[in-house]
Amino acid sequence: MQNLEQAESPGTAEVRTQEAAGIGSATNEPSSKRQKLSHTTSTSTTTDDRDRKQGIAPIKPEYLISLEAQEVVDDDVAEGVVAGDNNAAGKQEQQDGGGGKKGKKKQKGQNHNRTFGHFEDSLRLCNSRVLSNEFSPRPCKFGERCNMCHDLRTYLTEGRRPDVEALNGKCTVFESYGHCPSGWKCRFVKSHSKEIQHEDGRKELVLIRQGDHPGPDDNQDARPGVVNVASADIKWDLARKKVVLEKSESYIKWLDRDSEITHKIYNRKQGTEEAPVDPNLLHELRAQFVDPPFKASEKRKIYFGRETPVLAPLTTQGNLPFRRLCTDLGAQITYSEMAMGLPLIQGQKGEWALMKAHESELASPRFTPGSGQVVEGYDNSKDLKWGAQISGNQAWVAMKAAEALTKFLPHLRVIDLNCGCPIDLVYQTGAGSGLLDTPNKLEKMVRGMNAVSGEVPITVKLRTGVRDGRPTAQRIIERLAFGNPDFRDRLGAPGTAAITLHGRSRQQRYTKKANWEYIAECAALIQSYKDKKNDLTDTAMEPDGSTQANTSNDKIYFIGNGDCYSHIDYFDHIDNAKVDSVMIARGAMIKPWIFEEIEKGQYLDKSASERLGYVEKFVRYGLEAWGSDEIGLGHTRRFLLEWLSFTCRYIPIGLLEYLPPSLQDRPPKYRCRDDLETLLASTNYKDWIKISEMFLGPAHPNFTFQPKHKSNSYELDAEG
Repeated sequence: MQNLEQAESPGTAEVRTQEAAGIGSATNEPSSKRQKLSHTTSTSTTTDDRDRKQGIAPIKPEYLISLEAQEVVDDDVAEGVVAGDNNAAGKQEQQDGGGGKKGKKKQKGQNHNRTFGHFEDSLRLCNSRVLSNEFSPRPCKFGERCNMCHDLRTYLTEGRRPDVEALNGKCTVFESYGHCPSGWKCRFVKSHSKEIQHEDGRKELVLIRQGDHPGPDDNQDARPGVVNVASADIKWDLARKKVVLEKSESYIKWLDRDSEITHKIYNRKQGTEEAPVDPNLLHELRAQFVDPPFKASEKRKIYFGRETPVLAPLTTQGNLPFRRLCTDLGAQITYSEMAMGLPLIQGQKGEWALMKAHESELASPRFTPGSGQVVEGYDNSKDLKWGAQISGNQAWVAMKAAEALTKFLPHLRVIDLNCGCPIDLVYQTGAGSGLLDTPNKLEKMVRGMNAVSGEVPITVKLRTGVRDGRPTAQRIIERLAFGNPDFRDRLGAPGTAAITLHGRSRQQRYTKKANWEYIAECAALIQSYKDKKNDLTDTAMEPDGSTQANTSNDKIYFIGNGDCYSHIDYFDHIDNAKVDSVMIARGAMIKPWIFEEIEKGQYLDKSASERLGYVEKFVRYGLEAWGSDEIGLGHTRRFLLEWLSFTCRYIPIGLLEYLPPSLQDRPPKYRCRDDLETLLASTNYKDWIKISEMFLGPAHPNFTFQPKHKSNSYELDAEG
């Protein structure tokens, strides 16, 4: 570690709590019962009373500066709140990202109210020169019409900022893979280039390559270790509607005909249809239906268990480098950031970029035979960690997006349909949590996605409901498990392989605690379906087993989500709420080593130097994912600062009076154990910039950063 002159605390202290709260499944006590930690300092009655005050983190008295609690931050960012008021934009984009005023260029992306400046070279080097040696450039397809720089020495001396001295001036991509895809644009280019002198006296600048790596790659999006990279040709063909999604087109035609006939039959039953219903309609309806190539029971089997903690799909922060860091620390299941369905099938580059995964996410998740409820035919060697999450407001959008993903992504565990995103931009289009009030549409989407996704299972993520006090999740879960009772005998079950329930409503966002009591009720409901599948409701019929996910024994995995911040919380939810696994969001953003705590079954009091080591690892992973050129450094810095806005909220275990810590607690003003720990706990953006400069050097003069958190109401630039 470089640039560290601050005092450091000792190495990782493993705070064991077997007697205090139990490890793993050894305890039946709820996590809300906190245990006081033993320490040599005395505590006053005032401190003990404060420790038990709801919402206030119990800091040990020797570290207290003031009992005044810090301001509560807005945690809607965990699923991607859009800064500013996007109501107008949401109303204009009623078709999942389309629309907008005529003549006005639509801004792309989910965070278009936020800008991060332009961080490019002052002279743009032509791509024909980027990966070539000085005397052997590739031909420029624009010839004399090209307005970019073709003089390599001019570019290196005048067209770019000097090399970065951080990270010892070494290009992390070159060190890891023996070559650097950024070539001469790399801000660490001195570490993988040299000047050689030829026999005729001429001096040439050349790039160094190690091993047997081939020459320049025409795919500029390709990065070492990154998979699921859709080529430019694929995105171009999607944009020009040259890709025929045959399964979706066929199913949509059948679905339209089915809806028309069903509507006539329904109106006839209600006495609102004057014309008689042709008796052959029902026969025709059944005859037109063609079973998909893969029934739900025939799809690849998946597994969720107590040994598979899940990293939630996180907008912005669920980027590839962060997922890779969490995977290193023990995350067993990961998801992409939520991608919008319509831009996916339109070939938009930004949405397909979210589908990139790292090769470490292709490993099989942890699995202990006999430890959990394993579905028949599960093969752990064929399972992998990474799945994609999408959002859509229409059945045809979700179906086509699902088919496109399975067609062009070779490595895909599941496709998860987001039915819980609370932000206005998504909700007002009818997507995300907007689907919670339209169970018929949601059921059609899941059925259609299952019909076109090949062997890839379909899963769903929900919230408890749209409004506080009016939960609808139980009704939706029954639909997802067995389908509409009116059509169950004909169509069977939708084939949902797993359901994740976030214990908050859309209206609640992230205020108050997650309702794990309701999650437990829903888990019990699913268990009752499995135990009494012939008595689902008063009139329901058991659906065809082949249309149910995983196997015909009605096994639907159920994952809980909300406020998990320690291994105690994790195992408490599994043992008491009876969920198969727990999905972790903000807890992982604040302390990604929560997965390591779950694996080891103990608290880990990470030292400041260890935590800074994770920051360095994130930077290295960021440079590998986004490039080590000026643009790549800018992206890495931006996402690092986003992450630091969460990590600064971590309160070291050694400073707490009671355990387990609560995600909802806010600390009073306190002092840390050393200078580096103080720096990492700072909520001042200038300190975040300082941390980023340790590994990325000074920011580009045009770089700006507008954090989603508005607790301090600031907008900043790199120059302060």
